Amino acid sequence: MLNYRKSSTTGSTRRVLDVKLPTDFTVEELKKKIAKKLGIKEFSYTIEKQSLDAREKGNIHWNIRVGVSSPALPGPGPRYSETFSIPYKKRDKKVVVVGSGPAGFFAAYTLLTAGFDVTLLEQGPDVDTRVKDIESFESTGELVENSNYAFGEGGAGTFSDGKLTSRTKSISSERAFIFDTYIKGGAPEEIAYLAHPHLGSDNLRKIVKRLRRDFMEKGGQFLFNAKVGNIELANGKMQAVETASGKIGAHYFIFAIGHSSYETYRMLIRKGVEFRVKPFAVGCRVEHAQEMINLAQWGQPSLPGLKAAEYRLTFQKSNLLPVYSFCMCPGGKVVPATASKSANIVNGMSNYSRNSAFANAAVVAGVHINELLDKAAEPLEALDWLQQLEERFFQFSNSYAAPACRISDFLCGNVSAAFSKSSYPFALVPADFNELLPVKVIESLKEGIKNFCRKLRGFEEGVMLGLESKTSSLVQAVREKNGRCGAVENLYIAGEGSGYAGGIVSSAADGVKAALDIISKSE
Repeated sequence: MLNYRKSSTTGSTRRVLDVKLPTDFTVEELKKKIAKKLGIKEFSYTIEKQSLDAREKGNIHWNIRVGVSSPALPGPGPRYSETFSIPYKKRDKKVVVVGSGPAGFFAAYTLLTAGFDVTLLEQGPDVDTRVKDIESFESTGELVENSNYAFGEGGAGTFSDGKLTSRTKSISSERAFIFDTYIKGGAPEEIAYLAHPHLGSDNLRKIVKRLRRDFMEKGGQFLFNAKVGNIELANGKMQAVETASGKIGAHYFIFAIGHSSYETYRMLIRKGVEFRVKPFAVGCRVEHAQEMINLAQWGQPSLPGLKAAEYRLTFQKSNLLPVYSFCMCPGGKVVPATASKSANIVNGMSNYSRNSAFANAAVVAGVHINELLDKAAEPLEALDWLQQLEERFFQFSNSYAAPACRISDFLCGNVSAAFSKSSYPFALVPADFNELLPVKVIESLKEGIKNFCRKLRGFEEGVMLGLESKTSSLVQAVREKNGRCGAVENLYIAGEGSGYAGGIVSSAADGVKAALDIISKSE
């Protein structure tokens, strides 16, 4: 169970204060604002929340909530704070965690902190090797299937924008623990209070390495290039996982395999682990000049103190599929995110500075596989369908070049003749997306993008490219609320690969919750 230690600071009264400051405010300006509002000179403060207000282009500013403590303030005394902690005791139980993305790592880290013997298995290599393999892939076109944008230390999230937002309201304690752990691993402290925090891929590469070292120094075992090819079941329990190096037994198992591990999905399903199909989304990436997005959102090409403007767009019409932007990467790049040599998909990433000349986002239609197949699909059938779609995009040019079309041409039914510069490392190939995506998806994307063009000035100037098929898993584990698999007593399935989480924070929290359930069983 989680413990909450309450600590107090006596001798001071605390006030919560809301202030407005310009986008390029300094610490001294903030201190002066606090002193003037409260009429005091000596105080300490912490920023509790900071969000950008861009509703009026002529008055874009930060809304900042600060907690101020000072003996000069009248009112009741001590300040209390709550601290998340995990009870430690030496335990004789062994846990194997499969997958080192946010769900897998935080599950393993939580269990290790609680005193379990933990082995973390990652099918790919360490992050430094992964970086070299990706650089080689983008220069030669030769993909390493266990070391790419999807697989390797830190999971797919390591090469993303590193967004730390989550709409899940029931994970506040887990969220605090996750953010605190990231900060200890070198993340900027601002993630604790920014309304839309992000880490950036460059920071994440350093953070996952530091956290892995901490995990191993505390006694955890971290095995790379250890793909699980089979599992051993007996009497309703998992007995062991099998890798190329042999069998590894344990008392509990957590699979946090991400949404690209098709082979592992299939192996689990064939072994009797229950999955079902669920809604997912499919579409493409759209790319624009970042300055155009800044002009549309801010009314000017740049603002002091701010990195790059973002957008979130949605469209809903009764007779069409819902269309929305997803995983917007301001100041970022479009990346070839396939984990298979015969498939072609794209994703987006940004570094912490978000200083690329390009902005990109997924624009997808939400759909259920049953709608596309006009029948009730089984999980294996759904996986086959999606894999075939991803291979269709590869077969279009027999390469990782991205099928592409100018948004204005797509809306008019034309095929683009040529393209301006792109952040995508391979070529853009003129394509008719009507030949690549399902009819229902195309119809909805066209209406949705028309709507986006009305909402965001200049949106039609962008380019749509590649296949976006990884917004969420199209299959979902049949499991209990705590993550335990219904059919296998000591198996937990967590993170994006479970079909219950999406993004870094909710995936990590899903892993923590699975770990906490295992902890509760050993108390």
